Amino acid sequence: MIITRRAFNAALTLTGFAAAAGLSPWRLIDAAMAQSAQTAAASDVAKPVSLPDMALGPKDAPVTITEYASMTCPHCARFAEDVFPKIKAAYVDTNKIRYVFREFPLDIKAAAGSMLARCIAKDDSSKYFAVIDMLFKSQEDWAGPKTTEALKLVGKQAGLSGQQVEACLKDQALLDKIAADQKYANEVLKVNSTPTFFINGEKVTGETSFEEFKKKIDPLLKN
Repeated sequence: MIITRRAFNAALTLTGFAAAAGLSPWRLIDAAMAQSAQTAAASDVAKPVSLPDMALGPKDAPVTITEYASMTCPHCARFAEDVFPKIKAAYVDTNKIRYVFREFPLDIKAAAGSMLARCIAKDDSSKYFAVIDMLFKSQEDWAGPKTTEALKLVGKQAGLSGQQVEACLKDQALLDKIAADQKYANEVLKVNSTPTFFINGEKVTGETSFEEFKKKIDPLLKN
């Protein structure tokens, strides 16, 4: 089941996130869809659905990596800490690739984290990547039983008041867009776990080392 407005609204109250701690993650995909193609059409992956892409690197780069991640996913947090900085230094900062990050929340708390990152960054991709890095590094704090309070502290560091954070987390239009993008990723691109990556359309699932990324990226740069 993809993220729904009813599930989020039921949990999103001033104390709702504490209650949500006992909720199971959304079941994102039926068993019949568990086996999915390992390659998607590059044009399908490249298409933003509802929200504008948050990306680093030139739009005309010969290689585009698109990551689908959940803000409460520990595997995604480890990738963000251990592997992404190496990719950024070797390929993004040297303008060799474009790196796109897309939200694929596995639970209500992840959706809240994604919403806050969007509210803080607005259209600033660099700021967005900085916020999600902060959220991944503090994942154990805000994904615990006091999510609302912890996210308010994150928002405060970025210049948002507690009321602004609450308003962000109740932004139904933003939640609907995240849900629509998640649904597209699930149904069209067959994303069913995080992290999932697409390297010029080639699907790579799970934690992947920098060395494995390098093996896939370097030949594409030589074409």
